[in-house]
Amino acid sequence: MSSLVVQPRGPLSGQVRAFGAKNAVLKQMAACLLASGTHRLSNVPHITDVAIMSDLLIALGCRVDRSVDHELVITVPDAAQLQTEAPAHLFEAMRASIVILGPLLARCGEASMALPGGDDFGHRPINFHTDGLSAMGAVFHNDRTSIRATSSGRLRATHITLEYPSHTATDNLLMACVLAEGRSVIENAAREPEVEDLGRQLVAMGARIEGLGTSRLIINGVAELSAAHHEVVTDRVVSATYLASSLITGGDVRVVDARPEHMVMLLRKIEAMGGVIDLAGEGVSVKGPARLRAVDVATLPYPGVATDYKPLITTMLSVADGVSVVTENLFVGRFRYVDELVRLGASITTEGHHAMIRGVDHLTGTAVHGSDIRAAAALVLAGLVAEGSTTVSGMEHVARGYDDLAGRLGSLGADVAWVE
Repeated sequence: MSSLVVQPRGPLSGQVRAFGAKNAVLKQMAACLLASGTHRLSNVPHITDVAIMSDLLIALGCRVDRSVDHELVITVPDAAQLQTEAPAHLFEAMRASIVILGPLLARCGEASMALPGGDDFGHRPINFHTDGLSAMGAVFHNDRTSIRATSSGRLRATHITLEYPSHTATDNLLMACVLAEGRSVIENAAREPEVEDLGRQLVAMGARIEGLGTSRLIINGVAELSAAHHEVVTDRVVSATYLASSLITGGDVRVVDARPEHMVMLLRKIEAMGGVIDLAGEGVSVKGPARLRAVDVATLPYPGVATDYKPLITTMLSVADGVSVVTENLFVGRFRYVDELVRLGASITTEGHHAMIRGVDHLTGTAVHGSDIRAAAALVLAGLVAEGSTTVSGMEHVARGYDDLAGRLGSLGADVAWVE
């Protein structure tokens, strides 16, 4: 385990890149399983989860090369040469491993995997995945630790209505439907930019998809896809993290590859907190005020405020002027980082899905632990304005989703140093 020591150094300023989205690239790597040949993904972040997914694809019989910086070349064999199972630890290392189910069932007719792992912030069932694939003809043989699925012949098209617009379930089912026989419809589909970006990759591979970016996806299955090149969409949560570093320090930071059209609700909250947004140049620039203002925030499925933004927002509001209420509508366990902010001097009380935040004049540095990717990143932000030294452990979580967070904050003027 590694830790980051953060010292306050006043306002941050400068330009930074966010690179490709973790929640897009992992699914797009899995999508390569749908077609033999050489695929190329560009704007790929240097993160641990990409390395794990690379190892998973290699275990399934693919070749993965990084010949150019921030680019992956994935060579996929014919279906008969693909493996349909891989070592359990590769699935247990991240939640996104579940998305190989759809491609392997669609291409090979079977798949076997350990139950997926990943960040621990509440129960996230996989029944949306298995129910949808079952409706397409897959038969599941699950136990408490693993999933095994088979399909006799080609998956069949169906009409699926998701109980909840699950991002990952939409990805998985979309990838299964593109090779299914007939016309499929996914109702109440997730609308996140990363889902739309996966769809664009699949279309480049020859898929026939209508309704990308909407809650109703129509997929006319094709018999075969081909390899393609795709540039991964910018990570909106990483973009938000660097914008938050500007806001909380009263700085002036531009994320040159940020996509403002993917962050509309967040940018509204930033303005409500006193931030000044500039969209005239590349990406998004934000100037932070002398002190942030309190606002109320509730997380909702896209295009609402994303749950991944919430630890960043809660941290900023902990030093804002006034009282804020933050409501978590998606994951009940997503307030576990609050105790660590309280250790830094924040005044936050939680009850059920709600957190009441009374902004304090300052935080005080101490040792804290990040239990997931966004929680650890949020505690680093707190350290930027906490008096004295803040040591954030659990930085291995950050490495799963951020391409050199410490280095990029350092380029903006932050005082950060690694310790083992």
